[in-house]
Amino acid sequence: MRRIYTPKVIYDEVFDGEIAKEIPYFRMYGKQYCLPSFVLYEEREIEELRTASEDVHRIYEKVLRFTQQYLPDSYLIKQLGLEPAMIPAARIHFPWSGIERQDWIIGEQGMKCIENNTETPTGIPEAAFLERELLSRYMYAIGPSSNMDETLTQTFKDIVAHYSAKGLGNQVTFTCAGEILEDSTNTKYLMRRCEKAGIRVNYVPLEELRIVPGVGLYHGSERITILYRLYPLEFLIHDREEISGFPVGEELMKLAAEGKIGMINPPQNIITQSKGFMATIWSLYERNELTQEYLGFKLFDSEDIQTISKYLLPTYFTNEPFLLKDEPYAAKGYWGREGKGTDLFDPLRQEDSMLSTDEESKLSEETDPEEAEYYGSMPKIYQRLYPMSQAAVPTELGEYQGYLLTGVYVFNGQSAGVLSRIGGKVTGDLAYYCPAAMIPHK
Repeated sequence: MRRIYTPKVIYDEVFDGEIAKEIPYFRMYGKQYCLPSFVLYEEREIEELRTASEDVHRIYEKVLRFTQQYLPDSYLIKQLGLEPAMIPAARIHFPWSGIERQDWIIGEQGMKCIENNTETPTGIPEAAFLERELLSRYMYAIGPSSNMDETLTQTFKDIVAHYSAKGLGNQVTFTCAGEILEDSTNTKYLMRRCEKAGIRVNYVPLEELRIVPGVGLYHGSERITILYRLYPLEFLIHDREEISGFPVGEELMKLAAEGKIGMINPPQNIITQSKGFMATIWSLYERNELTQEYLGFKLFDSEDIQTISKYLLPTYFTNEPFLLKDEPYAAKGYWGREGKGTDLFDPLRQEDSMLSTDEESKLSEETDPEEAEYYGSMPKIYQRLYPMSQAAVPTELGEYQGYLLTGVYVFNGQSAGVLSRIGGKVTGDLAYYCPAAMIPHK
């Protein structure tokens, strides 16, 4: 059971003033989301998470380069689920990866990275601001995300310097679907960190952007040359103008492929965002000897092999390896987010093999039937199920007993902070956020 510390405070007095301004979605879906309780991590755990997350990032980057250079379009379409219109931009090699968040389970048998959001991670104001603010008030301690703001600012400096060298200027336009409060808050938080780097910024709701085909992306008469978008590419690629049917998503990817707009995160991240990429890593790991035969080199060295075996889980394009061994597994949709599109199975259950889960493991009450169909029907990968640590935390509805999932932010390959959430066996958008706190070595 993971240790939790809860100070004696009044919830509405904690989430007021500056905190409510920075994190206006501290309540979501009619219930508490942010809690004034602290998930306690030993200092050695945080140190290992920092090193391990950077090691896993290195594996992702190595396999990304292999995919971009050696795997055909047919593999990207069939095994990774990319749309053909994504591929030209996705194959462009960027020397930086941007803003990512890996999700980790820390169990009695060690820690495992179960997936990686390399496209549009959120939760950044919680980790970078709320953790620091609540720790300073109630624990007088330093958290694992204490330097996250500075790392984020440096990340934007490096990214914009790259695009500026390619003639795309020194201004970043930030955008998201403006009606989603969590997304707009995250986007504007990042925008302020970017501004701290001395970079010109502005915010434009997604629906106000327009494309001039073959020329560029515009807001009014102003051309946008660098775009941060908190809007998934797997959604964007299907976007069309309502009246004309013009494929705006496909045209934006064309502009990116032609170097007429710089995107944050870069288009290459759609490859690593696909959960099919996790199965690709494991397939290459199991066949590492064959790369020598076919390509003249081994993809993974001994350090890579150790990282994969220690921190990643067996992941396949079929569930047969787990059925043959009667092992429990998770089935995950290629583009699943916030637990949507994920189911848990145990072949040893005599009747229904699907494991029972509580409400946090299901689609939220905001999910409409069309969205449920979207996540339920997409292709899936299958990953060995790894036991999660339990955690009990007080809420206004009474004590909640759930499971801890630890997010680790990695900015341009550098470990930057922690997002600790307590939810169901599948961590969904009804999970609680509790700040992470480090306790010294014993």
